[in-house]
Amino acid sequence: MTLPPRQQDILELARERGYVSIDELVQAFAVTPQTIRRDINQLAEQGLLRRTHGGAASEASSIQNTAYSMRAGQMREEKQRIAAAIAAHIPDHASLFINIGTTTEAIARELLGHKGLKVITNNLHVAAQLSAKADFEVLVAGGTVRSDGGIVGQTAVDFIQQFKVDFALVGISGIDEDGSLLDFDYQEVRVSQAIIDNARQVFLAADSSKFGRNAVVRLGSIALVDRVFTDSQPPAAISRLLAENKVQLDLV
Repeated sequence: MTLPPRQQDILELARERGYVSIDELVQAFAVTPQTIRRDINQLAEQGLLRRTHGGAASEASSIQNTAYSMRAGQMREEKQRIAAAIAAHIPDHASLFINIGTTTEAIARELLGHKGLKVITNNLHVAAQLSAKADFEVLVAGGTVRSDGGIVGQTAVDFIQQFKVDFALVGISGIDEDGSLLDFDYQEVRVSQAIIDNARQVFLAADSSKFGRNAVVRLGSIALVDRVFTDSQPPAAISRLLAENKVQLDLV
């Protein structure tokens, strides 16, 4: 199959980065957003790309996540804005759960300006960042350590269930149009469920590429969270669910 040069370049960018936004493609190719949307639609119809809210993603399997190094580079600016917004709503001397994810790692960096936090995490990267603060208490769940620094398994679940904290700061791999929070690892989901169940307030950090992204394991409904922090207005169906369940939406 021979693609027009611009569409071939869009496809290669999406495969290289995992996700590309309409805005950055408009700037890269000096064309209108309508032209980029038409290109994305045509590529999606051929099964080469997956349309997302505000952009497109490489057509990846719903049973396996992209590599950690690639995830760390995707939507970097948007994740940073989300992280700063969430950190601004966390008071000093609060207790927190922080789960696995590159967005939650960005949040951890933003929290370094706080005082007296107590953090329980199953993310080794988060623990390494926050343990640099002498006035922070950082507790790490036991269990099986994955290659991306996440800790999973029943031991991690049991550890999390010993606590009741002020805030859970959670990331997710995908959000279905029906409001289901989706991830790729059943063991990771079990830990995240325990984190949500044992926090007084739950803040979900989800950049716009997560809307409509497929993953095989269901964590639960978006109604489980208290606030959603994202960089773009969610699709209409998800926005309705947020309003119906009184979940606050924070656009950054």
